Amino acid sequence: MININKCLKSFSFAFKGIYLFFKNENNARVHLLATIAATGLGVYFELDRSEWLWIALAVVLVWTTEAVNTSIEKMVDLIHPNYDPRAGHIKDLAAGAVLMAALFSVIVALIIFLPKII
Repeated sequence: MININKCLKSFSFAFKGIYLFFKNENNARVHLLATIAATGLGVYFELDRSEWLWIALAVVLVWTTEAVNTSIEKMVDLIHPNYDPRAGHIKDLAAGAVLMAALFSVIVALIIFLPKII
């Protein structure tokens, strides 16, 4: 049987994580501005359902990779607070994942919005 209180408690932890993400991470605020811009352009250009799905996929992919990257960076800093090239390598790999997601989102935005702008 599902324990409703346990589920609600786990959701409260997740929402706390999202709150902390926005409160403490500059990149989260940058991604928020990009999300607002993409949403505004989508409304302005009256995107169809499939275009909205691609925009949503791109946005969620960037948000998710940024949150995972932030978690990895914080964990690495906790485990190894002093400089270690191996720790830096791990953090660079996680940051690279965010960059790949961001590049994907730019490509999606260009494919969708550029023809509408031109």
